[in-house]
Amino acid sequence: NFSYFYLTWSPPTVRIVHSGHTCNVEEERYSERVYTIREGETLELTCLVTGHPRPQIRWTKTAGSVSDRFQDSSVFNETLHIAKIQRHQGGRYYCKAENGLGSPAIKSIRVDVYYLDEPVVTVHQSIGEAKEQFYYERTVFLRCIANSNPPIRYSWYRGRDVLSQGSDKGVEIYEPFFTQGETKILKLKNLRPKDYANYSCIASIRNVCGIADRRVVFRLTNKTAPASIKLLVEDPIVVNPGQTVSLVCITTGGEPTPSLNWTLSSGSLPEKSLMKDGTLTLPAIASEDAGVYSCIASNNVGNPAKKSTTIIVRALKKGRFWITPDPYHNDDNIQIGREVKISCQVEATPPEELQFSWLKNGRALRSSERMVITQTDPDISPGTTNLDIIDLKFTDFGTYTCVASLRGGGIPEISIDVNISSTTVPPNLTVPRGKSPMAVREGETVELECLVSGKPKPIILWSRADKEAPMPDGSMQMESYDGVLRIVNVSREMSGSYRCQTSQYNGFNVKPREAVIELIVHYPPAVEPVWQEVRQGLGRPVAMNCRVLRAHPSRVLRYEWRLGSRLLHAGTFDSRDDTDYTIRSLVREGYGEYTCDIINEVGPGRCTFLVTGKAYPPEFYYDTYNPLWQNRPRVYGYKLQWTQMNPNAVDRIMAYRLGIRQTGQQRWWEQDIPVEGNIQKGELITHNLTELIRPEAYVVRLTPITRFGEGDSSTRVVTYSGEFHCSFEEDPVCMFTQDKNDDFDWTRHSAATRDTKYTPNTGPSGDRSSSKQGFYMYIETSRPRKEGDTARLLSPTFNVAPKNPHSITSPPAYCFSFYYHMYGKHIGTLNAFVKQKGQSTSDAGPVWSLSGNQGDRWRQAKISIHPTASFQVMFEGIRGPGIEGDIAIDDVTLEEGECPDPPSNRMYQTCISMVTGLTWRFGLVLTLHPLNLPIKNLIINKSNNSINAFYLLYKTMIVH
Repeated sequence: NFSYFYLTWSPPTVRIVHSGHTCNVEEERYSERVYTIREGETLELTCLVTGHPRPQIRWTKTAGSVSDRFQDSSVFNETLHIAKIQRHQGGRYYCKAENGLGSPAIKSIRVDVYYLDEPVVTVHQSIGEAKEQFYYERTVFLRCIANSNPPIRYSWYRGRDVLSQGSDKGVEIYEPFFTQGETKILKLKNLRPKDYANYSCIASIRNVCGIADRRVVFRLTNKTAPASIKLLVEDPIVVNPGQTVSLVCITTGGEPTPSLNWTLSSGSLPEKSLMKDGTLTLPAIASEDAGVYSCIASNNVGNPAKKSTTIIVRALKKGRFWITPDPYHNDDNIQIGREVKISCQVEATPPEELQFSWLKNGRALRSSERMVITQTDPDISPGTTNLDIIDLKFTDFGTYTCVASLRGGGIPEISIDVNISSTTVPPNLTVPRGKSPMAVREGETVELECLVSGKPKPIILWSRADKEAPMPDGSMQMESYDGVLRIVNVSREMSGSYRCQTSQYNGFNVKPREAVIELIVHYPPAVEPVWQEVRQGLGRPVAMNCRVLRAHPSRVLRYEWRLGSRLLHAGTFDSRDDTDYTIRSLVREGYGEYTCDIINEVGPGRCTFLVTGKAYPPEFYYDTYNPLWQNRPRVYGYKLQWTQMNPNAVDRIMAYRLGIRQTGQQRWWEQDIPVEGNIQKGELITHNLTELIRPEAYVVRLTPITRFGEGDSSTRVVTYSGEFHCSFEEDPVCMFTQDKNDDFDWTRHSAATRDTKYTPNTGPSGDRSSSKQGFYMYIETSRPRKEGDTARLLSPTFNVAPKNPHSITSPPAYCFSFYYHMYGKHIGTLNAFVKQKGQSTSDAGPVWSLSGNQGDRWRQAKISIHPTASFQVMFEGIRGPGIEGDIAIDDVTLEEGECPDPPSNRMYQTCISMVTGLTWRFGLVLTLHPLNLPIKNLIINKSNNSINAFYLLYKTMIVH
């Protein structure tokens, strides 16, 4: 039950198979597989891989648009499952398998999603040379359009009559060149009375994927007209916040009756909006609801009608001021006898309703020769008013108030007070003593402070001074009203220079004052490795190294090595940035967690090493050929194979602990599998699992055991399958072997690489699935082969245990099926045998046989067999009279149970009886397959019903 073989590590291979609701799978350009599926169906693609260690699988997707992401991430399992697939999910899907050996294996398949939307008919009218009310020509165009994949084939009907190009002189049907087949236009020239009718457009994609045709009907009458509308509202509409606004849109014309819809130019309509019968209601309107609202009416005749209105929501916000000293003197201070200007700014909606008034000490102030009130050009500084005080006097000192309001009312005023006095002085910035540089530990909270003097105190702007980097809140600049910048949870990346700077707002409009503060963030050493596992056997050396990557302050004080809490070694650094600890000979007490703390004045950085004798996990081998066998009717066996990861890393593996449980149950059954000698890297270990109950699946757990104890476990699932399948995609061709007593061998090949220089009119153009890349087995009948040469291919042995080994009354049934390709004028014979244990090749008679040219296509054969002992299936190809006689096979399957639709023995006997009777009556020499029975002296009269019945039965037997 336990054996060893040397296994070469193998790089991955990959193949994509499908099991979802496919419409078709075909090949294009020798390299691309195309999977066609209907929108809304389930896409299921499976990536079949081989390779050892077991490759990791990853599904990714590319599409026409770079922004199209595949489910936001990749899928890391064998099966890609997309339920209710949508059109945008079409594209090329890649399966990538890698196990660290060689290059990753990648296969792709293009998924083409088919769909057909409801068609839409739009009507346009062309009127030529209009003179007063008289029209020389009136032409109507009916355009039919729908979204689809593949392209649509359109057809037009007038009533029940099909309209085609040339069938009516007044009708023209064409496709505009620039639409690439997306639409079909019906042109009705110079309208006639009979042109007023029901027109049907049928969009068809020819029932691909079972998608039915779609039909749309349009009734053209002498009243057909495009939509027209009217808005029963003003433009613009100016409202106050909180009001309810109703926009009324009515249709004034159009046949058929138009549908009405509202849109907002800046995006979607507000969530709270309500729409009914063309009226859009906006309750409790807010500033963010402002914008251009459009009513659109459409009845698919002409262009949609559109009317728009603008909603403006009154608002006042962001009141600010600044003081400008006399610009004709190089002095930032306010002085008696000089000019001073006070500016006031707000943001107003609508700006034309903005109005300002000025007060001095609470009393209204009017413009005069010395007190000049002006409004700044809106293009230069919108929403700004200025008060110029000419020749400042002592009596001018006081509090000036700028009051902003909107003429329509309903919005609270904004008042801004500015004090002008002898104490009104420009700002100055200083950094308090001891506040720069600021040193702080990582994770703490720090306050950077700039003292601002002057009156009034302006807003302070903070930014990075040493580099173009964002501030802690993510912005490039932060505002502060008290000169303090507070940073919470400081990180080492925040170290550097910070600039504080006065703003012109709420202060003097003078050259900004600024200061710089240096921030230093202290943090403990960053070290590597943070965590590392070291696996080692007893008596062997162990070396550990801990390195400093960075620290601040960079002056490191000391290091400490510990095992658990026990101090092993300590010291200080000189010029090195790392420290080592070595165990010369590992003892059992030496296993455990080692730590190295490298410490500066902020704290320690820690390296952790877990020294263990645990063995690495085994790696299950998934590419075992035919691992499942049946030794009794109700149970089965399974050949479990694995290799050991890094077997020499720790002590010798003495045994494996095998755990097994049925899926869905909790109880584990365990046994130890002893191991003799040392396991080598790449050595394939085999253990046969027996007494597994059919058809249950089992979870298998395997744990290596050393002197240290249990190592890491691996688990896998073992499933029962009553089917053998071989598509010859991989060597060694499912363990099929060549017969040593025949004349030549079967050849594994693919159409993409096959040389057809000498025999172009024989052999398949692809494998059974029509893949140019897929493999199959065939006999090459070119020279030196001669007529009658045979090639035999034998399957592996399949075990059969009868229900009663002493009396075989009802042997088990199997369905043996395969695909064959027999194309060429020199085709010989293909025979299929079931060779049971103890039989020679010559003793086994064929269970299926066929001769002659069967056409350039793959056909399937199914035979129910009832072996009474272990058996093999064998294929025999016999060369015909010439070189155009290549025979191929593919997709060989053996399943439990009778074939669902094979020809029965009774049918075969009926055929033989009919053939015998017909032989006696008509007399023609005929070779009947699949059983090679000569029927002599038979003359066929095609008008004879019996002969016709015989011919049908003969064809039936050929097919099966």
